[in-house]
Amino acid sequence: MRIGAVFPQTESGTDPGAIKAYSQAVESLGFDHILAFDHVIGANAESRPGWSGAYRHTDSFYEPLVLFGHIAATTEKIELVTGIIILPQRQTVLAAKQAATVSLLSGGRLRMGIGIGWNPVEYEALDQDFSTRGKRSEEQIDLLRSLWKNELITYEGKSHKVTDAGINPLPPGGSIPIWFGGTADIVLKRVARLGDGWMPVGKPDDSRQLMIEKLTGYLNEEGRSIDDIGIESWVTLKDLSDSDVQKEIEGWRNLGATHLSVNTMNSGLKFPDEHIQSIEKFLQMARP
Repeated sequence: MRIGAVFPQTESGTDPGAIKAYSQAVESLGFDHILAFDHVIGANAESRPGWSGAYRHTDSFYEPLVLFGHIAATTEKIELVTGIIILPQRQTVLAAKQAATVSLLSGGRLRMGIGIGWNPVEYEALDQDFSTRGKRSEEQIDLLRSLWKNELITYEGKSHKVTDAGINPLPPGGSIPIWFGGTADIVLKRVARLGDGWMPVGKPDDSRQLMIEKLTGYLNEEGRSIDDIGIESWVTLKDLSDSDVQKEIEGWRNLGATHLSVNTMNSGLKFPDEHIQSIEKFLQMARP
């Protein structure tokens, strides 16, 4: 398995030098990639009784593609992964342009994990339709790939229209890998039809084994194999013992995961030093 580190958004502070130090440490320790979660705007839970969302306005979050511009300039080879970026709440052509820019300036190191999200507050603020986000994402992927591959395109779908225009510069090789986040059955079908990889959240238990079996069947229906895609999850260290962590590592390895990241967020660690110490310990466990 390729091993990554989740950038600790909520504890990373506002010091660019600390972000640089963390990113360079991740690379120098031998990790394969840095993965960043995505939230554009935070809700005030005090004005929303019963709020159950994972993140609030008090939780800091860097925009992943802008963050990767900074990290790309301070590292040399580590892969940069959105895990996941909420694509349907973004303008597709602008997202294509931003991703192509990061890919080019990083030497082709960008991998885009995308998803549809759960937070209607963000969709409202970004003037996008929460109810149609799944279908819109499928069209977005088609448009992204057309823009990345071709100098000029003419495209008309249900939500997008481009007339004899294109982005410049294009990403290296005319493509960027697209992986899907999520565990719903419809997501598995999208992975089978459209994806380069799958990012399931959760534990490596029987339910994930069943999902992989279903995904394998959907891939076969599309004339593809489970070996044609990557699978990546992450181990969240909060409240886990060393033995728990080792079980999750081995569990994902046994399920055939090709990538695994360590998430140190919300564990009460100081950035960057204590996060670095924690991910180093994880790497030693994952690569004994």
